[in-house]
Amino acid sequence: MKSGCHIYVGQPVLYQRVRRKEEKAMNLKGRNFLKLMDFEPEEILYMIDLAADLKAKKKQGILHDSLIGKNIALIFEKTSTRTRCAFEVAARDLGMGVTYLDPGGSQIGKKESIADTARVLSGMFDGIEYRGFGQSIVEELAKYASVPVFNGLTDEFHPTQILADFLTVREHFGQLKDIRFTYMGDARFNMGNSLMVGCAKMGLHFTAGAPKGYFPNPALIAECEEIAKETGATLRFCSDPVEAARDAQVIYTDVWVSMGEPDVVWADRIAALSPYQVNEALMKNAAPNAVFMHCLPAYHDKNTAIGKEKCEKFDRDAMEVSNDVFESAQSVVFEEAENRMHTIKAVLAAMIGGAKA
Repeated sequence: MKSGCHIYVGQPVLYQRVRRKEEKAMNLKGRNFLKLMDFEPEEILYMIDLAADLKAKKKQGILHDSLIGKNIALIFEKTSTRTRCAFEVAARDLGMGVTYLDPGGSQIGKKESIADTARVLSGMFDGIEYRGFGQSIVEELAKYASVPVFNGLTDEFHPTQILADFLTVREHFGQLKDIRFTYMGDARFNMGNSLMVGCAKMGLHFTAGAPKGYFPNPALIAECEEIAKETGATLRFCSDPVEAARDAQVIYTDVWVSMGEPDVVWADRIAALSPYQVNEALMKNAAPNAVFMHCLPAYHDKNTAIGKEKCEKFDRDAMEVSNDVFESAQSVVFEEAENRMHTIKAVLAAMIGGAKA
């Protein structure tokens, strides 16, 4: 314990847990992609390697439509720009047909049970994506579906985002293992949970910078601590934002409040999380080569209707990240956003088509 940080240190790794891909052939065909906890480190690395390969082909104009004749259903109970576009472009690049079901276009859980929806769609599609609320919903879809099910986001986990984040980190630093990775803000939900799991799995040094009461679920922390013993990861939970940012190579944040939350929630979160805003002063504590990351959208200025409304109501220029950091040379948020498509493409290619990196 030091400077407001609780530190868990994994055991030193005496061998490289993540094998080179040629040493162990990967076959993920038919698997569901629900959360990173379901995958071994070498399987996660395989998906990142495959994404990098598919990205290179895309940039070179090399066709990679290996899933011609296949179809995917996209169920969105929560709307999105990046997730929808990433799944649609990825699927179409692979030659797939895409059917988008918006929040009003599906009867899931209303007129038709989750189990029945899974079995109906399995008869028509080769994969089902779900973006919405509880993790239990996507887990139940996967239980009754006879085709792969993909988690586009739930309240608890956001696994496709983490693959994109890690591809971006590796592109900038040439590695994942031993990278010092700090998440600032509310770490109780999908992004804090998923980044902690991903870092534990892949041997990164994870720090959550947040007030007490805003850290991940203790049971999930305990599970990640066990994983860290095998991968050499470390986990820190710091209530001191300066200490949390110190020497970090990655500073990451997310919005403090989800869409549709009442003003009382905004007021509470702003009061609790303002010291954890990522701004120039905070970034000065990070490593000289540090990058800034955000899963987007971000309230970094007043150029959106919600951003303008909330900033004016609470007398702020920005929320979780200042505009100068968001627009700085350290910011890699748009590379990160693009990588959503490449990593989702890898997941579809691997689990629907059995592609190999």
